[in-house]
Amino acid sequence: MQVGGTVAAAAWLAKAREAQAQPAGVQGPPGPAPGTTPGGSPAVVAPNGETLPWRLVGGVKVGHLVVGAFEHEFASGLRAECWGYNGRTPGPLLEATEGDRVRIYVTNRLPEPTTVHWHGMVIPAGMDGVSGLTQRPIPPGETYMYEFTLRHPGTYMYHSHHDEMIQLALGCVGMFVVHPRAPRGPRVDRDFALMLHEWKVTAGARRPDPLEMSDFNVLTFNGKSFPSTEPLRVGRGERVRIRLGNLSPMSHHPIHLHGLWFKVTATDGGPVPASAQRPETTTLVPVGSVRVLELVPEEPGDWAMHCHMTHHVMTQMGHGMPNMVGADTRALDARMARVAPSYMTMGTTGMGGMAQMGMPAPSNSAPMRGGAGPFSHIDMGGMFTVLQVREHPNTPDPHGWYEHPAGTVAGPADAERLRADGIDPAAGAPRR
Repeated sequence: MQVGGTVAAAAWLAKAREAQAQPAGVQGPPGPAPGTTPGGSPAVVAPNGETLPWRLVGGVKVGHLVVGAFEHEFASGLRAECWGYNGRTPGPLLEATEGDRVRIYVTNRLPEPTTVHWHGMVIPAGMDGVSGLTQRPIPPGETYMYEFTLRHPGTYMYHSHHDEMIQLALGCVGMFVVHPRAPRGPRVDRDFALMLHEWKVTAGARRPDPLEMSDFNVLTFNGKSFPSTEPLRVGRGERVRIRLGNLSPMSHHPIHLHGLWFKVTATDGGPVPASAQRPETTTLVPVGSVRVLELVPEEPGDWAMHCHMTHHVMTQMGHGMPNMVGADTRALDARMARVAPSYMTMGTTGMGGMAQMGMPAPSNSAPMRGGAGPFSHIDMGGMFTVLQVREHPNTPDPHGWYEHPAGTVAGPADAERLRADGIDPAAGAPRR
């Protein structure tokens, strides 16, 4: 697994791109220290993503979104033609500060009209981006301009609001973070943004199916399925913020973190009062919603972070098969072997080992995909990533994975210890 760049490096690159975008003779106000916002918070990192560079023109932050079709890779071996912004889905993270005035140009390179809606933001109605209601849709080949002042800090989203069923399902989504001008609440050390999404990609198909309503088989964090998801790397004892946005077509996602508890400190509607916050290990992120988590990890290690819908961590799992668990197929296998020597009935003892069998798969597919782990194959895919908690988070791991102290990893039980503790594995479960 490749470890993403550090927060400081990512923020420095974002600032460098912004500086390069400044036209000659245009000077902006003195900026914050590298890697921070005017309020002193760190810049947001979008794993597997990028941040939109702004050009400062007459005190206005100017950006450009180009919506069109492109080939997108969900994971190695699985690509599809998606729609989105600036050649990616989700589109680039938009990051600005309370009080900024932004001017965003949107160029439409889709085969049909589109708009952009600034989800959750309080702005003039004529900038809200609802096709037919607040504006004319943007025709193919045209460029429209949105301009407004960011009056409320928070975590928001942006997406098409024309032919939503097709355009959102194909990837026309993104996140928009507005930092407070002055510090609010405890300062965080690291800040991440993750967009949750779901797709129906039939094996071998060229495009996701935007007409699907229930049988989604590719689930992603920031457009990627595990093992292609970049880990979130943090320091033990650091305060961490994770912003989760869900613009999936149909599904809510209960996001679960291992090894710690967190509090939901904000939604796309604003901050949650401290009196209403409570410790959680799983939070439900409904369709069309944002949940902002804050946490302080205590235990170092590689901790799973995933949707707890079990089918949402199974990439391209077929859902139309009979239940074979526990079936005795020995007679059937013997008969089938006469005409197909390599025949094997699958699923009678569960599905966990199927990804390692190396069976041929259709082209452009990644069925039952998991990833290599430090001890064995990780048989989860889809909406799954890793929170890497380290004592020295800015120092690369020699082998990429956490090195556990001696004696702290679960393993085979010692026969002598079993006897000393009065445990007989051959006996039945103890009765009360």
